[in-house]
Amino acid sequence: MSDPQLHQYVHHIAHTRIGNAIVYHADCFAWMRAIPAESIHAIVTDPPYGVREFEPDQLAKRERGQGGVWRIPPSFDGHTRAPLPRFTAMTEDDRQQLAAYFGEWGRLALRVLRPGGHLFIAANALLAQLVFASLSDAGFEFRGQIIRLVRTLRGGDRPKNAETEFADVCSLPRGCYEPWGLFRKPLPTGMTVSECLRAHQTGGLRRNPDGTPFTDVIESERTPQRERALANHPSLKPQSFLRQIVYAALPLGTGVILDPFMGSGSTIAAALAVGYAAIGIERNERYYQLSVQAIPALANLYPAQSQLFLQL
Repeated sequence: MSDPQLHQYVHHIAHTRIGNAIVYHADCFAWMRAIPAESIHAIVTDPPYGVREFEPDQLAKRERGQGGVWRIPPSFDGHTRAPLPRFTAMTEDDRQQLAAYFGEWGRLALRVLRPGGHLFIAANALLAQLVFASLSDAGFEFRGQIIRLVRTLRGGDRPKNAETEFADVCSLPRGCYEPWGLFRKPLPTGMTVSECLRAHQTGGLRRNPDGTPFTDVIESERTPQRERALANHPSLKPQSFLRQIVYAALPLGTGVILDPFMGSGSTIAAALAVGYAAIGIERNERYYQLSVQAIPALANLYPAQSQLFLQL
């Protein structure tokens, strides 16, 4: 099913077309229930793991520097660190709600993907095992992790309010990687990968433009300020990383990429930059409106290097 055919089922939802992409202002749960089953070739997304952190009241607290769900970390070596969701402060109820949330979402993702379609989902070291288990329980095949190697200023802090007393202790290691779960919708019984590729254009991963295999460890930069100036979102990932992920997601280079938690549209921009069709869903009106401006601007960055994935 092509993008125009798919759109007829959700055309009443507020949307904007941007080149070979379309973005919707909608709740992704409702949108994914409305479209026909097996309509999407791949999903690449970075969801709101605390679930609550992107509610309007929590975003307002983040902007005011009041914290709420967002932790305002101290500066480090003269650098001001961005606010972080309080993943370490989640209660058992929070964790159960998170598991239920991704269980329900995983079943919808399984429904809309074609057989053999892949799901790339950003995670963090503290919650990956919980969310990955929920997606496996929903029916996905766990195919491993993509490790984004990126040195951040997160973690490594001395115990709060006892920094001097325990000067040689850190409560968490300094973060140097970000795990992305790699999942696949099971192939029909008895079908091989080659048969799935012929029938559904899915089942495998696309090799790099130079013919080398896509790998599960990717060295990455922190998101450049140039990109943050275009798309001010707290979870913005760099185009240099996203273009590699998105490129690998469509093994034959054809089909539709879906990002159900689009934010300001960086995944959609990456898809456009490598020549793919894409669909983005965002329920927060502010970020949806931002994405309409940010997607073409991000997609047009580094045009001569798009197919080389901005080798660093």
